[in-house]
Amino acid sequence: MKTLEFSYIFFIFPILLVSCKDQKNGGWTTEEKDVVKQVKTKCNIERHDANELTQKEFLKRYAYSEPVIIYNIDNEEFKKLTEKSEMLETWRDVDVTLNSANTYSYTRVPTTFGKYIEEKMKPQNLEMLGNETLYLFGDIDQKIWKPLLEKYRQPEWELPGHSAALSFGIAGAGTGVPFHFHGPGFAEVIHGSKLWFLYPYEQRPKWNPDKTTLEWYTYDYPNLSREDLPLECEMQPGEVIYFPDKWWHATLNIQSSVFISTFLSP
Repeated sequence: MKTLEFSYIFFIFPILLVSCKDQKNGGWTTEEKDVVKQVKTKCNIERHDANELTQKEFLKRYAYSEPVIIYNIDNEEFKKLTEKSEMLETWRDVDVTLNSANTYSYTRVPTTFGKYIEEKMKPQNLEMLGNETLYLFGDIDQKIWKPLLEKYRQPEWELPGHSAALSFGIAGAGTGVPFHFHGPGFAEVIHGSKLWFLYPYEQRPKWNPDKTTLEWYTYDYPNLSREDLPLECEMQPGEVIYFPDKWWHATLNIQSSVFISTFLSP
């Protein structure tokens, strides 16, 4: 009898481990073979506790000069609403538009949310170009998605004279956007994890706009001199990064990730 009890526990224990792991990432699972292996694990971007960063300090130290990662962000309600099972139940048949994962994102492919999640959202591989890789980010109907977006607690720090617009995204492991720049903004990871790479505008990085961030990270990044290394950090749930105007940045999803950006414009 004891032997049978031990065998039962032995066989269900791995299942329990997988279940807990899936639950931790909101059901957005990534097979171990698809998780991006990091070249170096470091974070050289200043970090600041959300509970201690005042509006005055934000404007003085970061708003116009350098990126900052703000942790202890509370978006638990939005996190719950963006779990995989919850999203498929609510949004499966809603139309969405996918973008190509290259610098200019000029390809647009219409589909439904359910088809994207269950058929088109795949891990990135090194053989695929960025303009051949599709992911969901930004191109959603704000009116249709309002019930979800209004549950997101936007960053409380403000840039005078700027208004905010939200862009919501979900993408597979290894995907991301190559280097580009635009106006200032915040970006938060809700589920999963994402690497960010940044340079000030005057330090233009070298990259091929149609090749993926994964390819750049695999082949180019390891050969950069110390002077050419970017600011970088792995973003986790409960963290938001702020980037000032015209900072070059690229992203790389370590695993399947749900994320949202708050773009600021005059």
